[in-house]
This record gives sequence, C-alpha cells and structure tokens, in this order.
Amino acid sequence: MSKVPTRPSADALSLLAGPAAEARRWLFEVAAPLWADIGRLECGLLAERLLLDGRNDAVAPRRIFVQARHIYSYAALGRLGWPGPWRDRLEGVLDHLLTHAFREDGLIIHRFDPVAAPFDRRSDLYDQAFFLLGMAEAARATGRADALQAAHRLMDALEARWRHPAGGFREGDIAPAPRRQNPHMHLLEGLLALREVEQGGRWNALAGEVVGLCVARFIDPGSGGLLEFFNEDLTPVTVAEGQRVEPGHCFEWAWLLERAADLHPGARDASGRLTAFARAHGLDPARGVAIDAASLNGEPQDLAARLWPQTERMKAALARLRRLGDRAEAEEALAAFRGLQPYLAMPVPGTWRDRMLADGSWVEEPARGSSLYHITCAYAELIDLAGI
Repeated sequence: MSKVPTRPSADALSLLAGPAAEARRWLFEVAAPLWADIGRLECGLLAERLLLDGRNDAVAPRRIFVQARHIYSYAALGRLGWPGPWRDRLEGVLDHLLTHAFREDGLIIHRFDPVAAPFDRRSDLYDQAFFLLGMAEAARATGRADALQAAHRLMDALEARWRHPAGGFREGDIAPAPRRQNPHMHLLEGLLALREVEQGGRWNALAGEVVGLCVARFIDPGSGGLLEFFNEDLTPVTVAEGQRVEPGHCFEWAWLLERAADLHPGARDASGRLTAFARAHGLDPARGVAIDAASLNGEPQDLAARLWPQTERMKAALARLRRLGDRAEAEEALAAFRGLQPYLAMPVPGTWRDRMLADGSWVEEPARGSSLYHITCAYAELIDLAGI
C-alpha cells in the first residue's frame, strides 16, 4: 500500500486555488440564496426543481431523496461558512421528514405531493439510503439527537425487513428487480457519513459489508468496469447489448472507496480499477466531459453527458489527490471542473442544464434540485482540499 501524504504538493494545489475560489463564490452568492427561497413551502420543504426562468415548478412532487439531498447541501454550506440561513433551511426539511416520512413499518415513503402531503407511500432502497445520509448530515451540522435516532430506526427496519440472503438489501416496492448497485452505493455514502458522526457501533460493520459487495460482486473482473444490474443471487444480468457501464458511477464508487479504505483490503485497488476504466473509456476529449455510458469492452454506448458524472469525476480525482499527492490528479480535477462549467452558464444564475446531447446541444428542461447535492459535494471537496 502506498504511503498516504499529509498534504498534496504546493504545485498541485496551485492548480486548484482559482477554481476553489470560484466554487465558493458560486455556492455562496449564486446557488444557495436562490434555492433557499424559490419554491420553499411554509412547512420547510425545498424545491424539487426550478424552471429555467428561475420560477419554482409548482406541480412537481417533493421526493424524499431530493429533500434529503437538500439537507446535505445546506449542512455542507453551513460547514463551509455560508452566512445565509443554512440551519433554518436544513431544520425545516428535517422536521417535516421526521414527522411525515416514516411508514408504520419503519421504512420511508417515496414522495410528498406538491404541497408536502404524503402522496406515494411505496418504499425504495435508493430513498432509504439518502434518508440515512440526510440524517447523518443533519446530526453533524446541528447536534440534534433525533436525527441520529431516526437513522437507527430506519436501519433497524431495513435489517429486519430487507436483508437479502445473497448479500446486501432488497430493492423495495418501486423497482424490485433487477437488483442494482446504485442504491447500495448511496447506502455506503450514508453509512460512511453516519460513522463519522457516531464513531464505532453498527455503521462500520455495515459499511464494510457494502464495500465487500462492491469489491467482490459489482466490478467486472476482466475490464474493471462497474456492473449496474444483477440477478437475485448477485450474478450479473445478461442482456443482448451487454451491461451498461456508467463512468459517473465508476467515479462515484472510487470516491467512496478512497474514504472507506480502512474497511476492506481491496478498497484502494478497486478504486484504481474503476477510475482507470472510466478515464480510459468514459471521457469525450472533444467536449471535455464524462459521457453517460460505455460497454464493458470500452465502446461508447451513450454519448450524452449528464451533469452529475462531471461532479463525480472531480470528486474521484480530488480523493486520489489527497492520497497520492500527484499533480496529474490535480490536472484531472481541474479538467472536470472546466467540463462542469457549461452546465452552469445560464441566463438565470444558479439554475443549470442537466443533459448535454452527443452533438453538444442541450435538453431544455427544469433544473433538478437533486443536482444541487452533486455540485455542492464536489465543490465542498475542492474548497476543503484547496484550503480556500
């Protein structure tokens, strides 16, 4: 195992000082004020999405995972020193979720209607994972014990009801089959946040279990690409066109595995394999972006480019820069930052476009509130590492 430096070199960090300052400015002065107020309900829930003219999309339901992501974003903004009402926005969402999101069986519903009444009481593993992340970040930011208690209550229900004999957890009511890596990835994200807030106990063991699943089951042993879909026994689903490999998810897992390296001896090797696949087969040099999908043999499968793979590309590079201290990782993080900027160049600052097509044109659609979490997470990692 390579020695972990205490700090990347000054040469590497010098590449990131300007982008980090711009990231802080955009978060503090542009995005956070807009999303804190436009579309906020009296009960405290924040906007699901904004129209490209800056108005709230008033007919959109309020999904649980989006609200949990808003908790994450405002907790991060508070930690970074945003002087705005981050705690009020966070606790408004938190209080509504704690009061109205639980089902009688201890699991979390899927969504509220546009005015925040429980609307879709189905339960999905993806939503549960983000609820855990939201509770961890709320507890970290505010010290509120009820957020941690809610995390334990939900985890008790998941362990009692959704444990799968082949490993991991069942998918729930919305998409029970095939099994997916994606909700397990975000489950790991929530578990890692919880272990940072509440040391020891169940979170380490659970997080280590999910890391083990990724290392043993989710990564194709030949190519190093991340598999997306699985049968009940966690063998890969076979489809005629081949498994879809999403470079964004490769990068996202790599970031998590760097954080979880103490939990499994194969975590860093897996991070390296995933990063290598995504960089070799998942980048379009002409547009400077990470594409949506490649095949296991490395052929481009979907040349569209969502916003979120750009942020995950940045996070993987920054995590590896922390460990390796390598200027090449700083250059990769800088390339990802630059690739993200066209998505944010909008007539109404603080909105964004989410989908770039293969020819470089855009899908015109509302700005998704779910993407604020992706941007905030990547920018917070950049600001922290650069020390801005």
